[in-house]
Amino acid sequence: MHRPFDESVDEVTPPGTRPHPTGDVPGVWYGNGEPDPAQVDPVVLGALLDRHGWRRRGGAVGRYARWTPPGPGAGGTSLLVPESRAFPDCEDLLGEALVALARSAAPSAREVLVGLTVPSDEIRWWRDVPQGPLGAASWTVQEQLRAAARQMLMAGALAARGRAGYYGARHRRQAQASLEGVLVGPAPGGRTLTAFVPVESGRAITVRLYQALHAAREAADYQRATGGMEAFDAAVQAGVSRELTDAVIALVRGSEGTRIALEWSPAAGVPQGFAPRSEAVEFSPGDLPALREAGARYLQDEPSVPVRITGAVVRMRRSGPRGEGTVRLRVLAGAEVPHVRVALDEDSYRTAGHAHLVGLPIRVVGRLESRGGFRRLTDASNVVPVQVDEAERDRLMKSLYENLDFFEEACQGE
Repeated sequence: MHRPFDESVDEVTPPGTRPHPTGDVPGVWYGNGEPDPAQVDPVVLGALLDRHGWRRRGGAVGRYARWTPPGPGAGGTSLLVPESRAFPDCEDLLGEALVALARSAAPSAREVLVGLTVPSDEIRWWRDVPQGPLGAASWTVQEQLRAAARQMLMAGALAARGRAGYYGARHRRQAQASLEGVLVGPAPGGRTLTAFVPVESGRAITVRLYQALHAAREAADYQRATGGMEAFDAAVQAGVSRELTDAVIALVRGSEGTRIALEWSPAAGVPQGFAPRSEAVEFSPGDLPALREAGARYLQDEPSVPVRITGAVVRMRRSGPRGEGTVRLRVLAGAEVPHVRVALDEDSYRTAGHAHLVGLPIRVVGRLESRGGFRRLTDASNVVPVQVDEAERDRLMKSLYENLDFFEEACQGE
């Protein structure tokens, strides 16, 4: 079974529910969830079989090839795959091959079907961890692998939206949305994991992650050789960030080393400027000091951002009936974060309270501080209510009544 990227490992999919995305995706699904042989390119099928370790064992040259599953105990399973759609009975052979893949017990068979149905770039992680009884890994080890992979995909999605040494809360909602179509396979033994990133919605993510991982590897080598951090500073332009170094650290920690490899979708082809095949990027425990230092450096050096935010007040608090106070805003415009906390003087605090009580958001100018993840606005000024349409105003008023306790003190002392 392949789970959506954001599904927890303990949220097992109930029988009868979809293990794959539905809707208008390349490679039409049958009602039973398998790709349509009329839509399958035999060249792509052959490339996927080869990638996933299937063995080509003869066949008529230029007409068709016979493929068997990887590893011992193939059980006589074999696929006849035509070389091209020009081969007579091509569609029938492809249909038989797809049925055999669907019935195969080989884990790689499902991965081939995923690649056929939704053209995807594949990101694969390996962790060198101690073996448990009968080669199994502990629950904790498997969770560490999944959590680190999730962090790394998020770092790639953030980097695809723009360069920064540290993102904090910025861009996370959009980055998460861009990962909704990603599928993650099982993690056998807690040592390997594969993510399938749809080309249509995620090619920019895989490209940026590929560049960032190689830049991080080169920067770590430079730091270990010279002691200098200049390469990590330059690597920000390739997509390296605090979020990426944290992900690599999480992947390496508790292991003897890790590898990350990326394979481009054979259906979509190789992006311009990239090699068809690339070696896996490796990190070891010896890289951890450099990665930790780089992460701390990114966090410290990321500057605050001047912004003009429009937001709806969702909470107000101050120590007494008068004086300055703090408000929490749900950001409507002006910053790529969902919420911010703002310290206001007495007059501005009063303005914010009155605006909320009549169902209006406020506009405020200030600096979004990197410390704390860009969740705090400092040097706030020019607080004014903002007119909105009736529908938005009604929604804000409903929010007020649902959270009335937070606002009872907003007018105290007025």
